[in-house]
Amino acid sequence: MTQTLPARPDLRTGAELQRPPEPRRRPVRRAAARGAIASMAMSGIRQFTTALGLVAKTPPESVIERTAPRMFHQVPVERRPALVEVVHWTYGAAGGAIFGLLPRAVRCRKWAGPVYGVLIWAAFETAIAPTLGLPRREGTAVERITLMADHLLYGTVVAASPWPHRDGPQT
Repeated sequence: MTQTLPARPDLRTGAELQRPPEPRRRPVRRAAARGAIASMAMSGIRQFTTALGLVAKTPPESVIERTAPRMFHQVPVERRPALVEVVHWTYGAAGGAIFGLLPRAVRCRKWAGPVYGVLIWAAFETAIAPTLGLPRREGTAVERITLMADHLLYGTVVAASPWPHRDGPQT
């Protein structure tokens, strides 16, 4: 009679040895997904604030027009908002993944998400926009507060977790 021995949990197969353990990747993947979702939420706020005239032109649209004008203008006018959204969601997912790379001791702080969102906004205003050659707009205080507020939302969503700051089983 053949008896099957239970697998030893302390031994890993060759395929498992070639990739990092699941828990290390999980925070990055989940934070990237939350980053995309947060960017979608920001898009809703921006649609609202642009319709009210609080924000003249959204930063993602300005960036795409400046960095890829030929591609942007080859897209039919009625499809350009979709292009802007996809680029923004992708950028948001990348920002979320970066948040997921932060040490767990930082990610689990209640202030980490909102501070991260504001830091992304500040980095855009002070470094990214000037590097891309985007003209410095003298936006109103309301516009600046609005853009900062949607980045607060972004950071809050990126730092959210279905379980209080647990990205899965810890090893």
